Amino acid sequence: MPAARYFIASTTVGAGGASSIDFTSIPSTYTDLTIKYSLRSSSTTDDYLGVKLSLNSSTTSFTIRQLYGTGTTASSANYSTNNPSGYMQAGLTTASTFASGDIYIPNYLVSQNKFFSTDSVAENNAATANFLSLLAGLWSNTAAITSISLTPATGNFVQYSTAVLYGIKNS
Repeated sequence: MPAARYFIASTTVGAGGASSIDFTSIPSTYTDLTIKYSLRSSSTTDDYLGVKLSLNSSTTSFTIRQLYGTGTTASSANYSTNNPSGYMQAGLTTASTFASGDIYIPNYLVSQNKFFSTDSVAENNAATANFLSLLAGLWSNTAAITSISLTPATGNFVQYSTAVLYGIKNS
């Protein structure tokens, strides 16, 4: 049978911003999880910033490989501490623009290390610099995932930043 996606929760940041977007008490009724987001940071010192991922309140034991491009160049990077799970716009990009991203976590309940993948696009339509990022990550922890938090590398999420969590299972 084909896989089906089920809404679990969503968060839209209100006036004043937010330091994180948190999904807690994630039910154990699905096989995979995905988060769709539209985010922007309040940081005024950057064009694009990382969106940090925390699983079960853990920010350690991550190994991440990233491929990224800016429209004119492409490169790669490795992370073992910074644990980015995508990228978003910040204060030096066009006002009122938000980055789009998708985080996919298969087999979030198994008692093995957890894998995840992300793709994100942060656009700056006032310049030629756009940022596309693809990440493959490993969280070396065998606990079932029951909570997920997203935080900006610097600053806060601005008003109207949104993240939606879905569960995926065979229908």
